[in-house]
Amino acid sequence: MTIEQKVQLVETLFDRLEIEISVFKSKTNLSCNAGCGKCCSTPNIDASPLEFLPWAFHLFLNGKAEETLELLKNISTKNCFLYRPLSVIEHQKGSCSNYRYRGLICRLFGYGATTDKFGKLRLATCKIIKEEQNENFSMAEKAINNGVNVPIFTDYYMQLAQIDLRMGMIFLPINEALKIAIEEVLHYYAYRPFPGGLEHIA
Repeated sequence: MTIEQKVQLVETLFDRLEIEISVFKSKTNLSCNAGCGKCCSTPNIDASPLEFLPWAFHLFLNGKAEETLELLKNISTKNCFLYRPLSVIEHQKGSCSNYRYRGLICRLFGYGATTDKFGKLRLATCKIIKEEQNENFSMAEKAINNGVNVPIFTDYYMQLAQIDLRMGMIFLPINEALKIAIEEVLHYYAYRPFPGGLEHIA
């Protein structure tokens, strides 16, 4: 399977997830606080390289893959490379610098569920939502255990791994995952021509 095909399959999976999340949000009235970046500013987030393959491919098409790889190789922080805080003081407020190409973990957290040891679905979300939207959160947890559809972490990661088992099943610190995603694209095209028809992409 080509890199282009893998990227397309990952993006198709993400599109399905976005629809599922939109429906879930409309049924539960849960939402992230505007400008909040607390989860993004958390160090030690793990991710798979495959979920950032569309981002790496986008960089490659725009001639920024090598430059970004060098930045990642020299980064000292454990915080996500893509996160941009408002300031040093307000590091928990900010945004993703490449929101369109954010990873699967970034999409699922807040609106996805995990299964506890008793087989019960639990919404994986932040303390802010749990405390500030307590009523909606409690109602959402009841709803998902009464059959309301919710994205489930394991389901989506299994679907991701079916696209590329090697890249989809390894979990690394997020900046390492970003680095490997770029390296995967660069290695693939090291002895192959530039993707046809994409030479003038914006």
